[in-house]
Amino acid sequence: MIRRACQQTSIVLEMIKFEHSVFALPFAFTSALIGCKSLPSAYLLGWIIAACVCARTSAMSFNRWADARIDAMNARTAARAIPAGRLGKGFALGFSILSALLFVICAAMINRLAFALSPLALVILLGYSYTKRFTCWSHIVLGLALGLAPVGAWIAVKGDIAIVPLLIAAGVLSWTSGFDLIYSCQDYDADVRQGLFSFPARYGIANALRLSALFHFMAVMFFTGTGVMAGMGWLYYCGVFTVAILLYAEHRIVNPSDLSRIDVAFFTVNSWVGMVILAFTALDLFTSH
Repeated sequence: MIRRACQQTSIVLEMIKFEHSVFALPFAFTSALIGCKSLPSAYLLGWIIAACVCARTSAMSFNRWADARIDAMNARTAARAIPAGRLGKGFALGFSILSALLFVICAAMINRLAFALSPLALVILLGYSYTKRFTCWSHIVLGLALGLAPVGAWIAVKGDIAIVPLLIAAGVLSWTSGFDLIYSCQDYDADVRQGLFSFPARYGIANALRLSALFHFMAVMFFTGTGVMAGMGWLYYCGVFTVAILLYAEHRIVNPSDLSRIDVAFFTVNSWVGMVILAFTALDLFTSH
């Protein structure tokens, strides 16, 4: 019984790619730190983490449910839990709904504005799963979904919306759009075959990588603008410079004629971006006060 429960838990965590929480969560913490100019209270921090985890779990479970047929027709994704028969579609949808309800409860526990905006956040998070069926700009919608995290964290600690979290969100949107364009290149053949509207499928891999580089340049500019508007010190900008180096390295790893190292570029490099920004933000704030 215990062994089966552990196996099911492992399958669920694989379905929602729990390890990919390193993409959005550090930016939520960064936004909260800048908003407070210190550590948020344990109460708020707990609800911010819970809200982020529930929102992401709902979005990923819904995506797996919505894309089950598409995943089954793609060699790269055919081994995922639902196409492989290890989880049922009904379970994924139910898990998504439960996580969405828990997210709304978390938002309600934070403050009224967070609660009022939680349905809109869910529309964006869940709606992303269908965008690839009708637009090649689904990569931007994914970026918008991840960009909600720093805005939500700011609302949690400040109770309003300001230019600083919007700049962080714009940076996250640009960064995410850029790395998702790279990641989607490996599905070029499957997307063309199924008539899906990814950018690489419509405009080609080389153009997708060029646009990705532009998005990543924009991300560095937005993160720099965040520092200016928030009055950050030199340590923060060291973090932004480090991120610029990481993103440059990412584009050196992948090129149109060699996509074999996409996984390295996607996860290994990008998993450090948010952590670097968070670490240098914390160093800047805690050494200057």
